[in-house]
Amino acid sequence: MSKHKISRRKFLGSALVGGAGLAAMPAVLPAGSPNEKLGVAVVGIGGRGMSHLQAFISDPRTEVRYIVEVDSKHAGRAEVAARKQGVKPKVVRDLREALMSKDVDIVSTATPNHWHALVGVWAMQAGKDVYLEKPISHEIAEGAALVAAAKKYRRMCQVGTQCRSNPAIIRAMEFLHKGGIGEVKFARGLCYKRRRSIGPLGNYPIPPEVDFNLWSGPAPYTTPRVTRPRFHYDWHWQRLYGNGDSGNQGPHQTDIARWGLGMDRHPYSVIAYGGRLGYQAERHDDSYVDAGDTANTEVAIYDYGDKCMVFETRGLSVDNSADEEINRLFQSARGNKIGVIFYGTDGYLVQRSYTHCIVYDKNFKVVKEFKGGGNHFGNFIDACLSRKPEDLHSDAWEGHLSAALAHLANISYYLGEKNKVSPEDAKRILSGVKSLDDNEATLNRTLQHLRDNGVDLKKYPISMGPLLRFDPQREIFLNSALATRMTTRVYRPPFVCPAPDKV
Repeated sequence: MSKHKISRRKFLGSALVGGAGLAAMPAVLPAGSPNEKLGVAVVGIGGRGMSHLQAFISDPRTEVRYIVEVDSKHAGRAEVAARKQGVKPKVVRDLREALMSKDVDIVSTATPNHWHALVGVWAMQAGKDVYLEKPISHEIAEGAALVAAAKKYRRMCQVGTQCRSNPAIIRAMEFLHKGGIGEVKFARGLCYKRRRSIGPLGNYPIPPEVDFNLWSGPAPYTTPRVTRPRFHYDWHWQRLYGNGDSGNQGPHQTDIARWGLGMDRHPYSVIAYGGRLGYQAERHDDSYVDAGDTANTEVAIYDYGDKCMVFETRGLSVDNSADEEINRLFQSARGNKIGVIFYGTDGYLVQRSYTHCIVYDKNFKVVKEFKGGGNHFGNFIDACLSRKPEDLHSDAWEGHLSAALAHLANISYYLGEKNKVSPEDAKRILSGVKSLDDNEATLNRTLQHLRDNGVDLKKYPISMGPLLRFDPQREIFLNSALATRMTTRVYRPPFVCPAPDKV
């Protein structure tokens, strides 16, 4: 079905550096015959990638024709598609081979985060529609590049924040926007999700079945070794590749929080504090160094002017953490708590799972519930056929705004990582931070959570990032040139994600 033409040599070679040469391609692909299937390339078939594969082989409008996988052990999973659809996808290691195929109309990716944006930009430059897992980007500038590419090439770009397609969340947001809990100016996102140590920092061999050059892509090519024991998945907790749970689980919740608050832009400021703490206590070894370098405990405060959002990440045990109000709203004092709390003048609305929201009055009495799941992949395919970007439930712009919240918080945290503060100093600093939350109360709950997990705050104090002021239009920091430099990264040719004005 694809109509774009460009020489294979040009595409696979120098034309890909910075996207040069691709910008001149025609920008519109007409929808094909209604009797034709849309050809799909699934990039990365690890855990989440298998969900992508299942979604497309289960929809009669699509056929998976390529699987892109740099791990030869995972490549055997193509048999799942062959059994279901009767046609075995071609398995390749290099994404660029699939992008050159006229049989591919859709590229769907569940790669590590550092590849998300480049997969999307290259695919749209090649005339393909794209389904991108969250976070849409590893850096703020990458998200802007995806927004620009979707607009320039008139491609459908859906982001994997699937709550946007779930009736429970849709109806809850409608209820909220109609004044169901009164006036709402503040939302709290939670990722209270147990994450154990990923193992000691060390020097570990790369699995021989992995093409590490292609796996690394836009990220630095470190050495023939990595510093974590488990190669797959645990990259989430190393900042060269992942964004911690702030960027892993976080975009689901911050996306809903923005939706409820009606925030279709970036915040004016951010400050974050926390650390990678507690694994020494778990190991009973004060010298233990975990291989991860993202925060496992992080609180971020976002100022939107007349509205405010706070996002809390906790990776240690979240049982009995002295959070009385949160325990009541989530109806449990034990276990993970992942969701969003909206604070209204007449009550609370709590998103407590992807398919369940609860409304409480001011006395914590349940007054209404919303339930139901949807089909986010189906919505994407609908838009691919209609050629109407407005049909997408979660387009590149929405994905960019929600991913950027994780990046903003992490930039503040990384800049303040060496700024270790006592509880008293933390309270003093936060007392001067504009917020609609009770900053001291949230700090106290966070510190108590750490103490409950055996963290000696004198020996292992939290880090306090700087308060960073952000220009939502220009996407630069107003009070830190260093922070602005951290909105992008140095790429490794030819795996270069172009700037937004160069797509």
